[in-house]
Amino acid sequence: MKRKNILYIVIVAVVTVVIVCFISYSGGENEPAKTEEAHEEHEGEAITTKEVELNQAQFNASGIELGTFEMKNLSAVINANGYTKLPPQNQADVSVLVTGVVRSINVIEGQFVKKGQTIAVIESLEFTKLQEAYLTSKSNLEYLTTEYERQKTLNDENVNSKKALQRAKSDYETEKARNASLKKQLSTLNLSGSGGAISTMSVKAPISGYITEVNVKIGTNAEPGKPMFTIVDNSKMHVDLLVYEKDLQKVKTGQTVRFILTNQDNVEIKGKIFSIGKAFENETKSVAVHADILNDKQILIPGMYVNALIDIGLNNVKALPVDAVVKADGREFIFVLEEHAKEENHDEEAGHEHGDGHEHSEGKTYHFQRIEVKTGTTQLGYVQVTILQDIPANAQIVLKGAYYIQSHLLKSEGGGGHEH
Repeated sequence: MKRKNILYIVIVAVVTVVIVCFISYSGGENEPAKTEEAHEEHEGEAITTKEVELNQAQFNASGIELGTFEMKNLSAVINANGYTKLPPQNQADVSVLVTGVVRSINVIEGQFVKKGQTIAVIESLEFTKLQEAYLTSKSNLEYLTTEYERQKTLNDENVNSKKALQRAKSDYETEKARNASLKKQLSTLNLSGSGGAISTMSVKAPISGYITEVNVKIGTNAEPGKPMFTIVDNSKMHVDLLVYEKDLQKVKTGQTVRFILTNQDNVEIKGKIFSIGKAFENETKSVAVHADILNDKQILIPGMYVNALIDIGLNNVKALPVDAVVKADGREFIFVLEEHAKEENHDEEAGHEHGDGHEHSEGKTYHFQRIEVKTGTTQLGYVQVTILQDIPANAQIVLKGAYYIQSHLLKSEGGGGHEH
């Protein structure tokens, strides 16, 4: 009986120890879990609300540009590639109608000229012969006009025969036509029929524009059909976009086109479709879509390659330049300028001096808060952005220089960064 009591006491003791150990183990395991979770929450909050401070010199050196959201259509669009092009009526090859020798050239490549401006002078004996023929014809016409009038008067008085009148009229009409032809030739060659005969002729610009080619030099023979100069008027530039068959039915005249130059800064240029081709371009199974350029101040030349978006719907979203978004720890952020940028003076009391005996002032400082965002569709250097935190409607967002601020933040964290 005594042995059974002892066994019973031992069993109860063992069970009690096991229960106590189990409770202690469970409580110890849950506590670290909660601590770790709280730590993660705090860490996430710290990442979201991190702040960077830049002084005036750092701000100036970083090339930071500030702005706000733009409403852009990034989804209801058709992607197209193409190139800038000039219509034929805005291009001109300058040549001569009569062979001559170039005596002077008044322009160089790249120079702007106005319509009717003298760009070269050529010399030829043909000019003097033509003027001589015109002056002779003019004199003959005056005589024949007088003779014709005299024969009409005699005929009215029945003094002469009708045959004499008809002969006078025929001579007059023939010379009149010849004189008009010679006068027109002189006008076409920019020569005057009055005064003495000259052997030189001015070559004038047929359109206003820029000289792109000069194919002659002093002493060169200028020949009919061979261009001496080429002039282009870039003010009427448009873009030719290649749209594939599957998207053709969605494209209509009047639709807005947005494009950027692939080899230039990502400056967005706007246009509007004015014509759609009716045949495939070569064997590409694509149709040329022509669009006027609305940004007339943009410097463009023919043949520039472009990437374009044709707006086929109205699905505008908030968008920022791609460079405005930075990635860190698998998340995406933008930087917002806080309103409390101010003049920083580290002297806490008037008259306080530092070790060198001079007052120290940091100047204007800029505080940027890092805000977490979520991105969407990316087109033409812009990306759809959804803000995951509340920011003021007129907040100034860093559009350019965000990576500089992010790198500054990482350096600050390495040396005890500034956080809120």
